[in-house]
Amino acid sequence: MVKFLNINMSKFNFSLKKGAIVLSLFLFTCSSVMAQKAVKFVKDEKNKKVDVIIDGKLFTSYIYPADLDKPVLYPIYTAKGTVITRGFPRDPRSGERVDHPHHVGLWFNYGDVNDLDFWNNSYAIPADKKSEYGSIRHQKIVKAEDGKNKGTLSVTTNWVDSKNNVLLVEETTFIFSGTDNLRTIDRTTKLTAQKQKVVFEESKEGMMGIRLDRAFEEPSTKPEVFTDASGRPTTVAALNNDGVNGVYKNSEGFEKGDVWGKRADWVSLSATKAGEPITIAMIDNKKNIGYPAHWHARTYGLFAVNNLAAKSYVPTDDEMKTTLEPGQSMTFKHRILLSSGSFISDDDMNKQSMDFNK
Repeated sequence: MVKFLNINMSKFNFSLKKGAIVLSLFLFTCSSVMAQKAVKFVKDEKNKKVDVIIDGKLFTSYIYPADLDKPVLYPIYTAKGTVITRGFPRDPRSGERVDHPHHVGLWFNYGDVNDLDFWNNSYAIPADKKSEYGSIRHQKIVKAEDGKNKGTLSVTTNWVDSKNNVLLVEETTFIFSGTDNLRTIDRTTKLTAQKQKVVFEESKEGMMGIRLDRAFEEPSTKPEVFTDASGRPTTVAALNNDGVNGVYKNSEGFEKGDVWGKRADWVSLSATKAGEPITIAMIDNKKNIGYPAHWHARTYGLFAVNNLAAKSYVPTDDEMKTTLEPGQSMTFKHRILLSSGSFISDDDMNKQSMDFNK
């Protein structure tokens, strides 16, 4: 009888332990959901923008003014309210570089589409040269759906030449979410060719890029010259390096300037600004063309992932050439992470990459 009671008590104790585990998992799941902050969109058609509000604070704005040759997310703030994007040329701040006027906020375009340069187009291009460039024109806000745990913003844009002929229709969905210290953007971009064949030639100038605040650069002690896809030089003078402390890392173990041109699942860029540790990171998706992508990540604050070029970065790689016949589409998925108060570790980046690639 005692043996019988002992057996049942053992089962009973096991059940209690199992129940406690289930309860703990349930509570953890609930707390994780509770940690997600509400996302709200505020449309402003007059000023051609949609503000993205997370936890009652401005995170970024989707802006599409006529004087920009592409829609962008600008400016971008951490959860603590620190701006991470460069101000020039829209809102110049003291001590910034004044190079590459086409580097505004977070954008998506490419340097060679049917021999048109979408990447370098800006107000700085002379009128007699504009025919060599393409623009991306906002068409419609398809959805701006608030949520307790995430918000969804869907838009359509047209990729056009200087005569407003439409080469591509872009359908993009941003899923925004955030916690106390983290902001996340999952971007899905679908490009569909219209009446003519569209060819993406090799170009290092692509695709999803962001231009960052001076703090995220690596210190520079001498004048430097950077060239664009057409070989135009941009001279950048040596600047004051106070507070300049950016460090790149990638999934393959490369750091600093060595991440440029390498293939990687992800790249992160960390810096401390005004005493706040911050990491901005991007993750490629295994379903994307060219995965794992090459990275156009420069130490002067340009940070971009490029799925459509290879030989432009590594001469021994095969040259890429991507063609869409009329009606054909291709889709890209990328994740952007922005932490505040602590850097994102390599282990956490690998976990995020695995989660994004499920």
